[in-house]
Amino acid sequence: MRHVALVTGGTRGIGRAIVEELATDHDVALTWRSTPPDALIAKLPEALAIEIDLTAPDAADQIVVQVIRRFGRIDVIVNNAGALLTDDQDAGQNFAVNVAAPRALLDAALPHLQRGASVINISSVNAVLPAMGAVSYSASKAALDTWTRGMAKTLGPRGIRVNGIAPGAIERVESPRPPELVKAFVEMTALGRSGVPVDIAKVVRFLASDAAGFISGETITVSGGYRL
Repeated sequence: MRHVALVTGGTRGIGRAIVEELATDHDVALTWRSTPPDALIAKLPEALAIEIDLTAPDAADQIVVQVIRRFGRIDVIVNNAGALLTDDQDAGQNFAVNVAAPRALLDAALPHLQRGASVINISSVNAVLPAMGAVSYSASKAALDTWTRGMAKTLGPRGIRVNGIAPGAIERVESPRPPELVKAFVEMTALGRSGVPVDIAKVVRFLASDAAGFISGETITVSGGYRL
């Protein structure tokens, strides 16, 4: 029986790369809100796409019900969907999407998670390198890292692993950065290049696999050596 992976925010950027990577040997469910999944579903017709606002009070329960109805189980949860609002915007939304939503989803899914399940939270290097003008966003990712460690300790006795990934500067075709900003990031990165979504997706695959069976409570930085 194929394992089942649930990826939030799975229709663009890092989320889409994660979905495509895991779909090679998992049944995959994904959530989306602003980017329709048509092109992705055309490529992966067996995937389940759920349109939902993760901050809605019953969103987590709705997601889990649909995944269980379709696939009968959940083995991997990837909390990828995120908000990046600057401090002069609705900064509280950063915590609603980046911290409260993953917590609610795990709470709803927990009755269905068996020993060996893996939860992977997509954090950011900004959790430890706060971004100018986006302090709330950075703080929300720091909170996510702390929650990752806490839940790893809580769920360890049940054989459920909880880890995080902190991407550095990742270039997305859907929202390219200005060339001068890309150049600045590259100059601050030891490997001398920007990251791409598949760089993160491959680490998600590792953390979801038995190869990472003795790793829990860690947040792995995947940045090419950004700001060493």
